[in-house]
Amino acid sequence: METADLRERVLLGMLPHVSFDGWSERSLRAGALDAGLATEDGLRAFPTGTLEAVEYFCDFGDRRMAEELAKRDAAGLRVRERIAAAVRCRLEVVADHREAVRRALSFMALPQNAGTASRCAYRTVNAMWYAAGDTSTDFNFYSKRALLAGVYATTVLYWLTDGSPENADTWAFLDRRIAGIMTFGKFQGRLTKALSDAGGRLVSLSRRCPPLSGR
Repeated sequence: METADLRERVLLGMLPHVSFDGWSERSLRAGALDAGLATEDGLRAFPTGTLEAVEYFCDFGDRRMAEELAKRDAAGLRVRERIAAAVRCRLEVVADHREAVRRALSFMALPQNAGTASRCAYRTVNAMWYAAGDTSTDFNFYSKRALLAGVYATTVLYWLTDGSPENADTWAFLDRRIAGIMTFGKFQGRLTKALSDAGGRLVSLSRRCPPLSGR
């Protein structure tokens, strides 16, 4: 069996057990059995342990999000609508495993897991922007991802406690947050242009002014 196939089978078998036993070796072994494999296959799929399984869960959600979003006709949507659709899709693909998401956040919050948590967060927002059609390579590449990371994190927390029909309150919350960062993005763009123009004027002025005589 290919490693990717083995990992996905073990993960899907493991997720129902995470709700009761957390992200643990016990869940890992039980997941392998539920997938019709030997318990040792769970450790073979994730040889470094449960942290690797959590990281794979994050990557699994990112891939599923990109696949689902590609099926939708988003070409005619505005940027803010495409990003909102990506965030919503990312949550919908793991909606059946909400408790596993909650437990993953707690697990990633442990100090020793901070590095992996940062990598997962970056990969998720990066996948969202690419799925939304972003091709920027300048400074905006980083600012877009930093802003979306904040939106996504707060939306996940809201979604975890949302009891509204079909998560309507979460999607309304998401729309408000997206509107907020788009407004900030416009301000940031104006500020960057103003600083650039000011820098250009200073350079031009320095070329016209004679150097100060030293003493």
